[in-house]
Amino acid sequence: MKKYTTFEEIDRDLKYLRLKAQIDLEEVKLGLNEGRNTISEVFSPINLVANTIGSILKKAFVYKMVDKLIGIKKVKNEDYES
Repeated sequence: MKKYTTFEEIDRDLKYLRLKAQIDLEEVKLGLNEGRNTISEVFSPINLVANTIGSILKKAFVYKMVDKLIGIKKVKNEDYES
């Protein structure tokens, strides 16, 4: 524990601690604003639709590529029943 010899030392440390508390509060506010912005970007309707369509197109592309490489053929009902 620090021992103070003058009131000026106490005042200086108190001023430092107040400023540090204000800086910490501003950092928390900035973090909250960044979090809100990130959440609003991720869950915006345009991004949700774009991500959904992108995911569907990616899966369709992969299916087509696997189909071309492996040669998976769909069985028609007519061929299966004969």
